Amino acid sequence: MTTNERSQTMKMLPGDEIRQIMWRYADRYDIQMAVMGARSVARGLVARLVANGERNTHEWTAGKNELYQAFDESGITAAGLDMEFGGIIEGPRNHALGLVAFELSWVDGGATTTSLINNLALGPIVEKGTPEQREKYMRGCAPLQPGEERKVYRGAFALTEPLPYVGVDTGVVSGRVTVAEWAEGQEPMLRVEKRGRFLTNMAVANFVTAAVETADPRIKSSCMIILEETDEGLFDRGAPTLKLVHQLSNTHDPIFNLKVPASRIVGGYTVKDGVIVPNLTHSEIIEAVFARTRVTVGLMTAAKLLSAVEPVIRYQRGRFRGAAGIEPGSPRYDLGLQMKEDALQRLADVWATGEAAAAIGFETTRLFDAFTPVEKDALESFASQGIAGRALMKALRKPQADAVELLGLLKQPVAARDNARIEALKADPLVQYVWQSALCNVLCPATKLWDTGTGANMLREAVSLMGGYGITEDCPGFLFQKWTDAQLEATYEGPEVVQRRQISVTMNNEVFLAQVDTWISELNALAAAKPETGAAAVAAGLDLWRWMRAHLDAAKDANGRPLSQNTRHGVLFPMADALSWILAARSLVADVQELVARGPEHPVIGPEIEGYVNTFTDLGCMQAARAAAEVARISAELFYGYVASAEQTGEAAATFQKLSAAVGASLAGTRLAKDRVAKALSTVMIPEALDYPQ
Repeated sequence: MTTNERSQTMKMLPGDEIRQIMWRYADRYDIQMAVMGARSVARGLVARLVANGERNTHEWTAGKNELYQAFDESGITAAGLDMEFGGIIEGPRNHALGLVAFELSWVDGGATTTSLINNLALGPIVEKGTPEQREKYMRGCAPLQPGEERKVYRGAFALTEPLPYVGVDTGVVSGRVTVAEWAEGQEPMLRVEKRGRFLTNMAVANFVTAAVETADPRIKSSCMIILEETDEGLFDRGAPTLKLVHQLSNTHDPIFNLKVPASRIVGGYTVKDGVIVPNLTHSEIIEAVFARTRVTVGLMTAAKLLSAVEPVIRYQRGRFRGAAGIEPGSPRYDLGLQMKEDALQRLADVWATGEAAAAIGFETTRLFDAFTPVEKDALESFASQGIAGRALMKALRKPQADAVELLGLLKQPVAARDNARIEALKADPLVQYVWQSALCNVLCPATKLWDTGTGANMLREAVSLMGGYGITEDCPGFLFQKWTDAQLEATYEGPEVVQRRQISVTMNNEVFLAQVDTWISELNALAAAKPETGAAAVAAGLDLWRWMRAHLDAAKDANGRPLSQNTRHGVLFPMADALSWILAARSLVADVQELVARGPEHPVIGPEIEGYVNTFTDLGCMQAARAAAEVARISAELFYGYVASAEQTGEAAATFQKLSAAVGASLAGTRLAKDRVAKALSTVMIPEALDYPQ
């Protein structure tokens, strides 16, 4: 639609029925119950704690400590456990945990961290622990059942955290492990020495999963090891970290000097020629854990953005009420600041960013849920055959080629496809393994990079829309606290540089690039059928990014240095940013199409679906335009910025200009879509007050 009118717009901000469709859990009752449990805690206890000023102290108070019981009673704790050990979620739990974190972060990020850190502490054990370790610690973390008398396990996660810095380099381990005792025929006893910084949950943790480096020739490599507060030696929780954010999580700088049995090495060990050989190094374990958990951190910021929309609407409309001469029923009384286009369009940017951040985050959690059993089977198969290292790379060559072939077939028009070959390739578990791993390896850091980075910037915009009210303690929606909390979330599990570095490597995977080609084909088909969706802008942005990546592979700067070197962060990192922008927009367009497909059949929202589809389509369209424009800006800087003059760009300039022009042309009508979103924000109905304390 090219006009600036829609027959119907969204009447109310989206509720559970809409979100369950868009985020693909309408048929998962277990996840819906986990979401409701998290919401009850967030908008009840958590909101009261914030409203009562509990964020104003570094100390772990009795009020804050109530969070643990609330998490246990609501099902939040159990959501992170296997069903056989007291869990409540069937199958992989990435999507469920992302939704739980989203609900808690709607009110406060620190409370979310308090709930999630136990899952992070369990992560090495869940992903790579021995069967005995998995059972012991998951059962120990399960909430108490009626009649049970035991101390529930609470965990902390100690990675590198070298003093005096924090979050510097995950490859540098500050802890050391040596052999303390090793009697003939007995299990070795190990001495673990580690100083931590910025460790969450240390006020209450009774076990810690710690990364340590060997400092003894009788231990072959680094490892992760489980420490318990009852172990012999020093388990000093340390002083509280003087944080300015996330005050509903307890964070300390602990000191450990403990003697522990070698059976606590995560994943187990063997003994060879008198040397303890951990089955897994600390980096192998961390890779498996962080590959999933950093997505959840991105969703924490996404929740903050979407939670800001209603409070800002309320502030804008009520801005002049009570002033002399402002009578009920007048435009200034009813609309307030929303009489002005700027206020509405800036809020539309906040809203669209939040929708895109949630879209890419939840798409990635769903991908990890699908990938988890595929990865488990593949790794077990490789291990049983003794395939590792270079042999593994060789074994994956054919599946990678097959995955590229499959994506090429899926790019073709439906009528021309070789369906028998497609089904045969899809049925190959190794094809699924390389295909899904290629996607996860890019989308995971892209979610973390874009959601927390762009999200933190956009939260500043949300705060500014509240005027001076935004920087007060009683600002509705706790927006100032959310903005400042987002600064910490941008550093959690690796700051922006870590995510950009991972994307700059994984975006070159031939399977991922084949997927990009397939997405472009699908988006162009959608754009032809539904030009209002913004799919044309996403396709043009991806097309330009794809060409630029290939161009940079062969290009040199004015000094003759290749632009594609790993150390050229000024080249590769902006390309990672551009890719993250356009991937988030693609995810939002896909979510809207899911609503288009399934919304009309819903018994509750079916009659109102037109308004939701229209407004969400416009949100997706305006975000697609912004993302494509970012790709064009970054590409232009890189294409022309490393040559002495435009003439040096040679024949490539014509192709670049053609692709850039296509991006520009794809923006047709996208500002009209933004106008319509702004208008919808001025008419959408909201409750009289927020549903949690102020």
